[in-house]
Amino acid sequence: MNNLTDITISELRRLLDQKEVSSLEITKAYLERIEEADKRVRSYITVTKEKAIAQAQRADEAMAKGKASSLTGIPLGIKDVICTKGVNTTCGSKMLESFRPPFNAAVMEKLEAQNAVMLGKLNMDEFAMGSSTENSAFFQTRNPWDLDRIPGGSSGGSAAAVGARLCAGSLGSDTGGSIRQPASHCGVVGMKPTYGRISRFGLVAFASSLDQIGPLARSVEDCALILEVISGHDPRDSTSLPHPVPPYSKACTPGLDGFTVGIPEEYFVEGLDPEVEKAVKGAIDSMASQGAKIEKIRLPHTEYAVATYYIIATAEASSNLSRYDGVKYGFRAKEYSNLMDMYKKTRAQGFGPEVKRRIMLGTYCLSAGYYDAFYKKASQVRTLIIEDFKKAFEKCDCIAAPVAPTTAFRLGEKVDDPIQMYLSDIFTIPVNLAGIPGISVPCGFDSKGLPIGLQLMASHMQEEKLFKTAYNVEAALNLQAHWPEP
Repeated sequence: MNNLTDITISELRRLLDQKEVSSLEITKAYLERIEEADKRVRSYITVTKEKAIAQAQRADEAMAKGKASSLTGIPLGIKDVICTKGVNTTCGSKMLESFRPPFNAAVMEKLEAQNAVMLGKLNMDEFAMGSSTENSAFFQTRNPWDLDRIPGGSSGGSAAAVGARLCAGSLGSDTGGSIRQPASHCGVVGMKPTYGRISRFGLVAFASSLDQIGPLARSVEDCALILEVISGHDPRDSTSLPHPVPPYSKACTPGLDGFTVGIPEEYFVEGLDPEVEKAVKGAIDSMASQGAKIEKIRLPHTEYAVATYYIIATAEASSNLSRYDGVKYGFRAKEYSNLMDMYKKTRAQGFGPEVKRRIMLGTYCLSAGYYDAFYKKASQVRTLIIEDFKKAFEKCDCIAAPVAPTTAFRLGEKVDDPIQMYLSDIFTIPVNLAGIPGISVPCGFDSKGLPIGLQLMASHMQEEKLFKTAYNVEAALNLQAHWPEP
């Protein structure tokens, strides 16, 4: 048998069902690997060793009674922006360094109902604001393929942990590319579902009209298995969609006959690394060889996506983060002279520079006299971007494009240039603005051995099309032969 940390969730499920291995053995194997390798990768903020062992024992008891679901006994990592009852949920921020939620997020309720195992909470950019996990208040997570490079962000810990085999799969959140971009940089599969497909109850808010929880895993089928479990309607989230959850893993079947794949010319532009372009076009050729029809399409308002996003997201962040005032919960400054002084010092000391930058940008965009010029105008452009996608999907089943313009850059390389950092999300942001699903699937490596991701996008609630297409790309390219040894 392979090392238990080397195999996929679907393979672990088979071994568990055939009683060849126990959840406790798998969990202990992952905990040992975390102890050995995570001092280099640094993907976990909190490792919940005792909780994980107790959950694994419960899973083994459930399986002994014949009660096994797809994720029963499977060890997962959770991005530290998702509330976990009694376990620190820091959002990568000093502001919530000691915050222990009194409740579970909806996705955690679903995982616990299946007797899945939580290994711990994963590092991230503070309040999910960033593209490199360098904005965490605690430490930088490193890319398992090259420890001198960023893992991507904001779900950098979630992607690095899967890539370094420090969990069988993980949950992240995606507001402007925060699952797909780190998945691309760490050579794993990452899915941002349709907005409203997964409940946001218990997801600490950054930009409420854009945030969405999603899975990261080492294979397309594993991603589909996790999404099946965490999806579904939740009356506690007013944006949750009342649609039944299809068996996504059943969509992972060979052949793309009758599929049309759209290629947007706006995504193959100046600034796109030639090695990234070559790998992405190779993946597109693999789809054609499996029966897909390839068609050029236009998404004409793409060039306005970054500007639109950084108005809408920062405005919503300004509103959402106003609750961190030192009164209700979280960090409070130790010395202050009056209430206003306490507010000011708490927020000045509790938030990092990137979060402050976005709060100030958002507050300005929402201020009297500027609301119409900025937020209202951005909302109108967002509608044009949504219409672009609607027209495109009249001609094709899914759209193929790069995830990021380059492979993972070096730690510290863009930290003093926020504009360059923001532009690294140029290809992922439109998906969030339109509320449609997108997936990143590995499609090659550059000359330095760094992973490259292919982004696939589909219309609302069409995740099955993405899984089918991504599954066929994965099968054709067969890049899962080796994983990094950080």
